[in-house]
Amino acid sequence: MATEGTSNLQLEIGHVLFIDIVGYSKLLIDDQRELQQQLNHIVRNTEAFRTAEAADKLVRLPTGDGMALVFFTTPEAPVQCALEIGEALRGNSRLKLRMGINTGPVSGVADVNDKSNVAGAGINMAQRVMDCGDAGHILLSKRAAEDLAQYRRWEGQLHGLGEFEVKHGVRVSIVNLYTEKLGNPQVPQKLKQAARSRAIRRRWSIAVGLLFVLALVAGGLFLSRRAAPVSAVPKKSIAVLPFENLSRDPENAYFADGIQEEILTRLSRIADLKVISRTSTQRYKSTPNNLREIAGQLAVAHILEGTVQKAVDQVRVSVQLIDAQTDAHLWANEYDRKLTDVFAVESEIATKIADTLQAKLTTSEQEQITMRPTNDSDAHQLYLRGRYFFGKQTGADLEKAIDYFNQAIAKDPHYAAAYAGLSDCYQVLFFWTPNPASGERADYLQKARVAAEKALKIDDTLGEAHASLASTLFLSEFNLTGAKREFERALELNPNYATAHLWFGDTVLLAQGEIDRAVAEAKRAVELDPFSSYINANLGYIYMMARRYPEAIAQDRKTIELEPDYYLSHQNLAQALELSGQLDEAISEYEKPHGPSHEPYVLAFRAHIYGIKGDRAKALQLLNEMKELAQHRDVWSAGFALAYLGLGDKDEAINWLERSYQAKEYEMMALLKLHPMLDPLRGDPRFEKLVTSLGLK
Repeated sequence: MATEGTSNLQLEIGHVLFIDIVGYSKLLIDDQRELQQQLNHIVRNTEAFRTAEAADKLVRLPTGDGMALVFFTTPEAPVQCALEIGEALRGNSRLKLRMGINTGPVSGVADVNDKSNVAGAGINMAQRVMDCGDAGHILLSKRAAEDLAQYRRWEGQLHGLGEFEVKHGVRVSIVNLYTEKLGNPQVPQKLKQAARSRAIRRRWSIAVGLLFVLALVAGGLFLSRRAAPVSAVPKKSIAVLPFENLSRDPENAYFADGIQEEILTRLSRIADLKVISRTSTQRYKSTPNNLREIAGQLAVAHILEGTVQKAVDQVRVSVQLIDAQTDAHLWANEYDRKLTDVFAVESEIATKIADTLQAKLTTSEQEQITMRPTNDSDAHQLYLRGRYFFGKQTGADLEKAIDYFNQAIAKDPHYAAAYAGLSDCYQVLFFWTPNPASGERADYLQKARVAAEKALKIDDTLGEAHASLASTLFLSEFNLTGAKREFERALELNPNYATAHLWFGDTVLLAQGEIDRAVAEAKRAVELDPFSSYINANLGYIYMMARRYPEAIAQDRKTIELEPDYYLSHQNLAQALELSGQLDEAISEYEKPHGPSHEPYVLAFRAHIYGIKGDRAKALQLLNEMKELAQHRDVWSAGFALAYLGLGDKDEAINWLERSYQAKEYEMMALLKLHPMLDPLRGDPRFEKLVTSLGLK
């Protein structure tokens, strides 16, 4: 029987019919109960249902507003059942159904009442297919339709609708089944809307493509992200795609994400490998068809795909390593383990990948990829939940992540990675706090430092914690020597840590005047995390600080192409345009409604450029807005310096830079020697004294 053997997660192929009562949630409770009873009666009286039940080849799953039927007979069974239900409903105007059919893997599990039940990707996909339909639709996945196509009787009743993105970003080919009397021949509304959106995007793509070609012909910059040539791709390179969650409970999505990230983290510590950051791989689904294209976009030679299924205390992890150029499967394996053995699974996978790619491992690297970070399974589950919410990168999710990391630490006070996770959260909150001089921001920075130091006291081999500590040393006390030491140690331990490469470049190296090295570190960060808007935007910023304005503008535009509404890219582009003398274009970019346009940071740059352009009235208006804000909150002192500098008041600009120094606004102080907007102050004794006091080269 399909539901036996649940403890070892045995997979079987089930033919699934998912049924939903349309408009169920809007009904009164009495009406809901009545329609459920009608549906149950109709389903039980279909021949397909009775035949499968008599043979003990049927499992029924209540779903609240319908049901799922899993047939273990033939691919035709759910389709025949759906048509019989449709026939019984003819003339019934109250009970409106939509149905989805799929053939796929299911496995036995124990439900909350300790009764045998089933779950799996086969059922999940049937629901996603059903969700695409309207009342009367009988929709099939391509897999189910291909099975039916082997039978002549279904010829002419299967009508392909195309491939669409459904829940959780999954793409599936949808087929509509209908006859002259049964089913719904209309294209579902959801799919119509998706097709319209796709057409609009296609037209925009054509228009943008034409603009790019024209720009290229005119000698401009071709800014689209192109796949790397095969010769430029390192053979020892890999991208770990998101692992598919095959668990019935969507709450287990955190676990699948966690397994992917843990394997990726272990691999990233191997210096002989190029490993793409998770930020960039998350845009792809777990089992894509266009592996060669993806590998080209990420500039890697190999792809790792995987699935994860978690049930009670059991876990199944399936992985396959693929040569993206030849589509050859280099290695695949399936692991059935207790939840407490998940670290061993991650270590085995990482080791096997390193062996297959012939990566050379030092003794330290071998220890790192096989280590067990905690002995408490519950603490690890909490840690994975923390990482899951940290990856969502919103304020509310960061607070959830902090809570989970703290719970993990309560379970295991020696869990170094959980402290490192806390430090990461507080670092992000520090950078996201809009007011550069606020006490809240300083509090986040202090918490980030404390957490990083605790992590390293427990485990000095955590590259992420070294990078966090380096950043806090720079931002809290402008300790360039200590920060440089910690960044270099972080990159020694985790050479594929893209964020550390970037932070090292745009903090310590810029402050010390090592501009070429700063650019190189930022470019390496982009190689490792090519689709990170944050990293791409900061490469543009470093180009600007290096006074390489054409490259800065090109990089900023590329980042805007990557994420059109990312405000930091627009602000960086505006500054680069201003410094290259394109004032009108810069003003246009400053004035676009991207990000917090009325925050002191943005107001300052706008006041500066209006002053430079000679529009003193507008510059003074913006300066007064900044002063008004300053009455109610802490302000960014360096911003006032820029505003006064645009108005030509050098003395007042230096006064505010001195306040900035007193306020420990080290992000700006580090750039005194380099920032092109401060050029009018160079040579002024007060300004040079301030630069010297910071120990800048």
